[in-house]
Amino acid sequence: MNGDTAAQTPTGTDHTAQGGVGVPVLTDQPSPAVPGPRAPGTEGPAARPAWVRRLARYGYTAPRTAALADRLAPPMPDGPRVTPARVAPSPLLLRLGVPVPQGLWSWLCRWAGWIGPLAVALFAGALRFSGLGQPHAIIFDETYYAKDAYALWHGGYEISWPEGANEQIMAGDEVPYRPEASYVVHPPVGKWIIGAGEQLFGMNPFGWRFAVALLGTLSVLMVARIARRLFRNTLLGCVAGLLLAVDGLHFVLSRSALLDLVVMFWILAAFGFLLLDRDRTRARIAERLGGIADAAAAQRLNLGWRPYRIAAGVCVGLTCATKWSGLYVAAAFGLMTVLWDAGARRLAGAGRPYLGTLVRDAVPAFVSIVVVSAVVYVTSWWGWFASSNLPGRGGYGRDWAVGRSTDYPWIPEGLRALWHYHSTVYDFHTHLSDPHTYQSNPWSWLVLGRPVSFFYESPKQGQAGCTASECAREVLGIGTPLLWWAGVVALAYCLWRWAARRDWRAGAVLCGLAAGYLPWFAYQQRTIFLFYAVAFVPFVVLAVTMLVGALIGPAGASRDRRIIGSTTAGLLVLLIVWNFLFFHPLYTGQTIPMEDWRRRMWFDSWI
Repeated sequence: MNGDTAAQTPTGTDHTAQGGVGVPVLTDQPSPAVPGPRAPGTEGPAARPAWVRRLARYGYTAPRTAALADRLAPPMPDGPRVTPARVAPSPLLLRLGVPVPQGLWSWLCRWAGWIGPLAVALFAGALRFSGLGQPHAIIFDETYYAKDAYALWHGGYEISWPEGANEQIMAGDEVPYRPEASYVVHPPVGKWIIGAGEQLFGMNPFGWRFAVALLGTLSVLMVARIARRLFRNTLLGCVAGLLLAVDGLHFVLSRSALLDLVVMFWILAAFGFLLLDRDRTRARIAERLGGIADAAAAQRLNLGWRPYRIAAGVCVGLTCATKWSGLYVAAAFGLMTVLWDAGARRLAGAGRPYLGTLVRDAVPAFVSIVVVSAVVYVTSWWGWFASSNLPGRGGYGRDWAVGRSTDYPWIPEGLRALWHYHSTVYDFHTHLSDPHTYQSNPWSWLVLGRPVSFFYESPKQGQAGCTASECAREVLGIGTPLLWWAGVVALAYCLWRWAARRDWRAGAVLCGLAAGYLPWFAYQQRTIFLFYAVAFVPFVVLAVTMLVGALIGPAGASRDRRIIGSTTAGLLVLLIVWNFLFFHPLYTGQTIPMEDWRRRMWFDSWI
């Protein structure tokens, strides 16, 4: 089933807690098998329709309907309030002769929803922090963001750096800081985060990559927990975390001081908070209705205080305050949460759910997502606001509104100056068309048509650990090919699930993907790169995870079906892990013989 109900529907039974996503789908509509509350004394077999009684003679069993609370907010597969205090021993461990004390086994089962994702996150962290300071160089756009981050922490605004600054920094000399403002085209939050690592570990590659690597590791934990909640399955949650841990593009961006991994982190956090809000709100609806669908009450119900949705708005604001691409996330997620509210009201029995949602939910959603994110965005510029507005003494353009006439004198001059600054930045972004060797069209992103080389050297024998006559050393920004190509199939599967089966989970995954991907098609004339796609990598991973669950199949399937499905799913995951290990030297800048490097250049466009 789709993870949104725990009972049978007219098309099958929920088996997500037993290891598979299954086939049946929740449509967020009252099931045709749900006749509503029955009068006392009419629950027996005689109360069933005549056609049901006739079919029962031939073995037909009418589907049982879950309680309203379970249809609105299905229970999680495990946890302190779900898992029994005493859990039966695992038959598999017993067959293998592995004794586990009863108390320990019950504790592990109860906390599996955290233990599994944390284990996967620790694995991801070990990968990302191992050799984080290598290559010991300023790679690709680190030349901008590492230095801008340092300037923000030391003066509150970005500065113009002197010639030779990179060489002095890498030599370990005193950082050549000077308070001359520089024109920058990205908001400050991502650079503040990068600078936090520099404050802890110094102005060196490990320092400016540390915070981004930490966010990359935490995002693996988040996607595991999100997938577990989305699919109501701890195993699938761990699979999702593992797949994100071994995606090459996510891995490379986690080890580089660029802004795009930070954008991805806040998008994922916002999505997770909205999932929490969805479950919390639906549980409250069921509680207020007393477990019985009520059209009038569901239509006018006030959904109350929603802190998780406000937290999502804060995360969307931090996304926008890292890169402007977060604006599309605000629109997409705002629409998604309103549609979720309408679906909850419909499932609770409301006759006109969209009207009820428009009247009671749309404005609070707008405030929670749009207004909150706008406040967070403006606040993120506090360092620029706090700088001097004297000419040449503060952040770039800080003095623009001083003494300048305006038709809006009631707007503070700092905000007017910021607005003007943003208008010039928008013009820059929309007209950036300088050709670049590694630019690519978004049509090619999902199939990894043109990756980005962040760093490249060709050491000779005896140099940088080269043992052949000629070697290559590269950091290549490219996703794990088998994961991304499987993702294309998985996204097609999600489209089918959403369009044909009205599966809300598939719709949620597609919404996250669309928010991070589709807007780039409007800027195909702009110079854009594959590594921007890291913003939607978690949703590709969630799509593949959903496909893996479908391959495993429902627990009620035949033994042969489960064995074949589980073997196929396991083989797919193992192949993706192997593929990551095969390309690992290109993700970490290891010195390898040139022949080995060529073996990994599967297409000419990758060179």
